[in-house]
Amino acid sequence: MQNAGEATKRILLLSGYDAASHRRWREQLIDLLPDFSWASLVLPPRFFRWRIRGNPLSWLNEPLLQERWDLIIATSMVDLATLRGLHPRLADTPSLLYMHENQFAFPVSSGQNASADPQMVNLYSAMSADCVVFNSGWNRDSFLDGVDSFCQKLPDGVPEGLIDTLRDKSRVIPVPIEDRLFADRPSLVERTCPHLLWNHRWEYDKGPDRLLKFLQVLEQRSVPFRLSVVGERFRSYPKAFDRIREQFDRCIEHWGFLESREDYDHLLRQADIVVSTALHDFQGLSMLEAMASGCLPLAPDRLAYREYVPALCRYKSHEQNAEREAGAAADSLEGMLEKGDSTCPPEGWRASSLSGDYRSLFQHLINAGSGSS
Repeated sequence: MQNAGEATKRILLLSGYDAASHRRWREQLIDLLPDFSWASLVLPPRFFRWRIRGNPLSWLNEPLLQERWDLIIATSMVDLATLRGLHPRLADTPSLLYMHENQFAFPVSSGQNASADPQMVNLYSAMSADCVVFNSGWNRDSFLDGVDSFCQKLPDGVPEGLIDTLRDKSRVIPVPIEDRLFADRPSLVERTCPHLLWNHRWEYDKGPDRLLKFLQVLEQRSVPFRLSVVGERFRSYPKAFDRIREQFDRCIEHWGFLESREDYDHLLRQADIVVSTALHDFQGLSMLEAMASGCLPLAPDRLAYREYVPALCRYKSHEQNAEREAGAAADSLEGMLEKGDSTCPPEGWRASSLSGDYRSLFQHLINAGSGSS
């Protein structure tokens, strides 16, 4: 907290592709730290290629960029290096880059052409920032490994010590989970017929085909279950969802996106086990929210899940063999049901715990900037 009589420190937050998770983090951060004076510039989450390359042009004449700030916070979709070059005042302002994701580890969807441009934006922004914060250790490590592999493919002129420089300025502070979600609950509501929850975006990288195979294995083994499949759905979605609904209609408790946050929170408290079949997840907010609400997790032994899902709740990862992975997931579920594992809320991800980490880092950067000016 600042001392009495001190001027309130001004922070400008830039979100170049303000998707739901980015907006949630941005609004939450402002609510958690009201002792700073905040302003935001945001761009809508559409036209990805244009957004990640074009945000300096979109914001070229923004009056806020001509003002004096104590700290600039930019999300990973912002071309921070170009912005600081176009606006000299920003070049002298301490800056933090928050990496919700990184383009070196982001899967290229079908119909997209691989391009180095988004990766270069991430790299130049990280080089330009005074501090780079990642939402998980896996995100940080995959970024550094991706930059290293990328640089090894370049023909010449690659600076020495780049990875070490980036690593030294990197930190991990997750997107917080609201305290209100944490609830005291028994480990399982009904062990004989558990309520399984799959609450992810309806996209290929979340592994809906693997969910289908997992459910089929449970059916073959005569393991009873109830099922809720929710999450953001798009106009075009993997056909595995239609097959799941058709084959397991009798087991379904809830299906499709829940518009009401209250209804969604209620479902989190009602479900027994939250399941991930993802091939890609930078932090896993949906898993963390469900765990905070009292669900037991069941997730593959990969990605950021190793940072908060207990080992006994992680099934063996077989990225190249979905059939084997489905069997491993079923084995783990049966073991969890037999042992009656207790809940494992992610206490370290509480908003009230992480707010101090954010505040301390922001204040450190502001102090360092004022000391050098």
